[in-house]
Amino acid sequence: METRNVIAAISLSAAVIILYSLFFAPPPITKENLAEKNKTEQNADTPSIEQKENVAEISREEALSQSKRIQFENQSIAGSISLKGAAIDDLTFKEYNISLDNKEKIKLLAPRNATNGYLIESGFITTDRNIDIPTAETIWSVLGNNKLTDQSPVKLSWTNNQGLIFQKEISLDDKFLFTIKQSVKNLSDKSYDFYSYGQIIRNKIPEISNFYILHEGLIADLDDELIEEDYDDIQEKKFSKTAQKGWLGIGDKYWITSLIPPSGKEFKTTFDYKNKFRANFVSTEPLELGKNSSIEDKMQVIVAAKRVEIIDGYAESLNIDKFDLAIDWGFLYFITKPLFHGIDYFFKLLGNYGLAIIAITFCIRLAFFPLANFSFKSMAKMKALQPEMARLKDLHKDDKMKLQQEMMALYKKEKVNPMSGCLPILVQIPVFFALYKVLFVTIEMRQMPFFGWIQDLSERDPTSLFNLFGLLPYDVPSFLMIGAWPIAMGVSMFIQQKLNPAPTDPMQAKIFMFFPLFLTVILAPFPAGLVIYWTVNNILTMAQQVFIMKRTTVKTAT
Repeated sequence: METRNVIAAISLSAAVIILYSLFFAPPPITKENLAEKNKTEQNADTPSIEQKENVAEISREEALSQSKRIQFENQSIAGSISLKGAAIDDLTFKEYNISLDNKEKIKLLAPRNATNGYLIESGFITTDRNIDIPTAETIWSVLGNNKLTDQSPVKLSWTNNQGLIFQKEISLDDKFLFTIKQSVKNLSDKSYDFYSYGQIIRNKIPEISNFYILHEGLIADLDDELIEEDYDDIQEKKFSKTAQKGWLGIGDKYWITSLIPPSGKEFKTTFDYKNKFRANFVSTEPLELGKNSSIEDKMQVIVAAKRVEIIDGYAESLNIDKFDLAIDWGFLYFITKPLFHGIDYFFKLLGNYGLAIIAITFCIRLAFFPLANFSFKSMAKMKALQPEMARLKDLHKDDKMKLQQEMMALYKKEKVNPMSGCLPILVQIPVFFALYKVLFVTIEMRQMPFFGWIQDLSERDPTSLFNLFGLLPYDVPSFLMIGAWPIAMGVSMFIQQKLNPAPTDPMQAKIFMFFPLFLTVILAPFPAGLVIYWTVNNILTMAQQVFIMKRTTVKTAT
């Protein structure tokens, strides 16, 4: 019956989410293959970035006070650049709070000597160990303007004792993009080779979701190959690859810190762990610095909230291939991203993501209407054949082979396909999973309210039946938090079940009667937006079922 198909659809959808790690997690790369791959791709002539550093157990605030700084600020971010090492190591997102209850802004970057150090550095390195080059301990001087804004860049300079002047000009756009032009001027009569580099350092693993549906860790797209390495993978084995184009970085659930190497130049990317995590690139071809001459290179740094319009905008304006994959759309990219854009369209139209989810639910039901129509008609025919099927079961109850043959002959004679009801199920499962992905990974859904008690569509319904939805003055354990929306979903499933005849098998009927309660408990921890979607979907399915079944009944009667 259609009820069984609907329940099966929900059950299978829930199973897809819960057992994702078992069925959809990408197969791991073996250490043997990775080692062999790295061995063939590394360039022995390219110098490595080696700096000895010790991590101090001090607070972020104390670490910030230990060096002179240049402040930066635009409409989206604020922070500072340390003159010691010229590192971008202090960044706050001005538009994002830690939580609904905590209005403190998200602070992403921190100095290298802080407990949770997280920073970006850049410069030149060389194979000639006799040349003094800037290090993490180098104190840079400011030339001119001493505050970085989207209207005014800053320039840093450092001169060694060998006639080499190192300079950096750092500019900032009105959102999240830093552009670093770095140069070396040679006042001596000697020639040198330099390789440009950029590096992200993170002292410790941050608090992560640790769920296979989302990658958090080191990420890159190199020559159109997406690389996603977890923190624990890099602790075990470093990754290295030479590429002609791409980008690299470290991604959190909602934030990305990324480097875009100089365009048109080959570079080697390395992810490794030596008491801290490092993601870096080094140009493989040196810039030749002749006597009384200069060299220059340019790289870009994006430290951003992973808003779709921001990430896609930078991908297009800077021509960064596949930078949109900084947002983990998953293997259902072709469904997940269009689904997000559909929801975002309705949000701009209606002003509320909850209403947008309901609107997209209507659209999905409309798109599936022909398929559902076919399925319901087939189920109606199966219902009409039940008396004959019951007669055959009674007639051949001792001969299962004969019963099967007679059933198949009956299906063929009446032109009925008993599996036709499965097609809508198979189509809806990817959509259900894609919507869950959208709610889970997109920052647009973060802390977005619906109406009433739902203040964050990306989190579970915060109410619970077991304290009468907050009327009783005590909290309940998380496993007993079965909120109003999950209960509404369960009730809609129960009513939908009642619209259909019960299975002929008494035991099967009891099992299916239990499913609404079972799935209410299973889906209670899921994002409220997803539960709202499924509740509305159930209501629309019931209305559609009544409409189609009535039309089918009339046709059958005639």
